[in-house]
Amino acid sequence: MSLQTFIVDVTVISHFVFVVLVLAAIFYRSWGREVVKFFGKHAVVFSFLTALVAAIGSLTYSVVIGFDPCELCWWQRIFLFPQAVIFFTALMKKDGNVFKYTVPLSIISAIVSIYHSYIQLGGTHSVLPCTAAGAACSKVYVNSFGYITIPTMALTIALFLILFAVMHKLSKKI
Repeated sequence: MSLQTFIVDVTVISHFVFVVLVLAAIFYRSWGREVVKFFGKHAVVFSFLTALVAAIGSLTYSVVIGFDPCELCWWQRIFLFPQAVIFFTALMKKDGNVFKYTVPLSIISAIVSIYHSYIQLGGTHSVLPCTAAGAACSKVYVNSFGYITIPTMALTIALFLILFAVMHKLSKKI
């Protein structure tokens, strides 16, 4: 199994986990109560691990596998990479209020990821130009299962970070 296949497989598995966690959050007053309570209590830890894995995965694609990041990839990194440091600091200081600072970063990253996916799917009305200095934003390095691309992976990370923040907040209501 190649490293790229491993990363894609982890992404697919994470999508199933994401759906289950979203359903648990929706039904937090019934069957999802214990799931929300657990993930809410440990939301900073899960967020740190998620952000760390995102940074390592992104750097693996560019440094180890050799995919040149385009301008939109860099913008996604700008909003995701610092979150590993922010969550690590929050863990050390036991600061559960960290989500006030990280959710806006995750939302912006999600918006850039959606836009990047649109460009890769052939969107022609580009608001932002893609410079020739890096890789073309429309270049698709990964396309597995008909929908998993690098922007999809970045979107998955951003949505997980937002979901952990929501679960953290919901767990305080239980």
